[in-house]
Amino acid sequence: MLVKILLLVVFFASMILIGFISRKHAKNVNDFVLGGRSVGPWLSAFAYGTSYFSAVVFVGYAGQFGWKYGIASTWIGIGNAVIGSLMAWAILGRRTRVMTQALSAKTMPDFFGKRFDSNALKIAASAIAFVFLIPYTASVYNGLSRLFGMAFDIPYIWCVIAMAVLTAVYVLLGGYMATALNDFVQGLIMIGGIIAIIAAVLNGQGGFSQALIKLSEVKPADGEALAVAQTGVFDSFFGPDPLNLLGVVILTSLGTWGLPQMVQKFYAIKSEKAIKTGMIVSTFFAVVIAGGCYFLGGFARLFDGEAIHGANGAMVYDAIIPSMLSSLPDILIGIVIVLVLSASMSTLSSLVLTSSSTLTLDFINGTVVKKMSEKKQLLCIRAFVVFFIVISVVIAADPPTFIAQLMGISWGALAGAFLAPFVYGLYWKGTTRFSVWASFAFGVGITVANMFFKFIASPINAGAIAMVGGLIIVPIVSLLTPKMSKEHTDKMFKCYEEKVEVTRKTAIEDK
Repeated sequence: MLVKILLLVVFFASMILIGFISRKHAKNVNDFVLGGRSVGPWLSAFAYGTSYFSAVVFVGYAGQFGWKYGIASTWIGIGNAVIGSLMAWAILGRRTRVMTQALSAKTMPDFFGKRFDSNALKIAASAIAFVFLIPYTASVYNGLSRLFGMAFDIPYIWCVIAMAVLTAVYVLLGGYMATALNDFVQGLIMIGGIIAIIAAVLNGQGGFSQALIKLSEVKPADGEALAVAQTGVFDSFFGPDPLNLLGVVILTSLGTWGLPQMVQKFYAIKSEKAIKTGMIVSTFFAVVIAGGCYFLGGFARLFDGEAIHGANGAMVYDAIIPSMLSSLPDILIGIVIVLVLSASMSTLSSLVLTSSSTLTLDFINGTVVKKMSEKKQLLCIRAFVVFFIVISVVIAADPPTFIAQLMGISWGALAGAFLAPFVYGLYWKGTTRFSVWASFAFGVGITVANMFFKFIASPINAGAIAMVGGLIIVPIVSLLTPKMSKEHTDKMFKCYEEKVEVTRKTAIEDK
């Protein structure tokens, strides 16, 4: 217990110290929200990766999908690395940085408002972000609480409050730069922790080969929705249900392209070099963290027992990973706690900073209050940081459903609404204002309707359908609706044509 407490004390102290050090980087709105658009490659990459992966992945998704799909759930981590990190940086990184700076856009709703010359779109986007970032924020706490309960026997609510207060302190002090620096430290902890945990868990099963042999002998339980008769499905290449597995890969990988808290990391990139380095580093980070989490979860069936079943015998997916780790030595449990704290706090800080800046800059300023000074905007953002953390604590105190479902609803609505118009808006002059409205309506509509009528069994699949549907709807609606003026679109895309000087090692002159 002493070891675990000491690890936590050191972790908490370092987070607060970074907050104080970063105060000088949070003197105006641009600094507080985007770090002055001068964040280097390693900080950008780790900020992206740690915002991507939280207790939702480590506890909720790894447990649930590892149980359902076995070792094939590792494909989710591979998809996260290739689609959610590598391709996201390659396709969105440079264009997002260039156009958002040209437009002086600090948030995703601000981008929509300026790119499509519509204040109404900006307000609608900020409302969608405000509503659907909250469920995701609440889900971050839930996964953490189960591990704290296992390690310290501390009541759930106190875990939630402690994490919320600590996150609020360093975000309020240093804004985006404090978040990015803490993300870097937390990311290093996550990499070392996940490697140590996988090695310890597999060693407890006799090693990787022996654990795989045991997994090959497991049969689905009677009455399972995905039940098949034969053994050997949970150690197979695509698992027992490849179609639903594909839905999870799409939601958790492609979804990052449309999430405000992820895309806004590209707004703050310092240089071209930072994009290239950041792409490589964030992909490596995703391979280790996401790949490691889902790989570990793939062995969940070897840890079946009373601890992961509720009073009525129903499966409690969120209890699977804590149960797997409960027999580890104290030093490793301490590492697990710090690992999941790191993952959760980095995601939480990103979510509340995104939510508060969006609500202030895109909704309050210019709509509720016609003209806010820089000082008042900064004060308002900080006030909303506290507000969002308090709201998320209240919701997290009595979460309505499993972690994966909470995240599925949030990601489905946000990415379903924003992904397609954002990507097309960066690349295609023909994207129309009406197509953006259509994407907003479809993404939010299908997610909310499915919450009530459940015409799609899984909210994960509903979210995946919302994203893919948006990519089809936007070009179709754009071709059928009035185009934006050529003058406006040319102005928007002029930033890509500006001439810049580079060194010869970057580009060879054309003679």
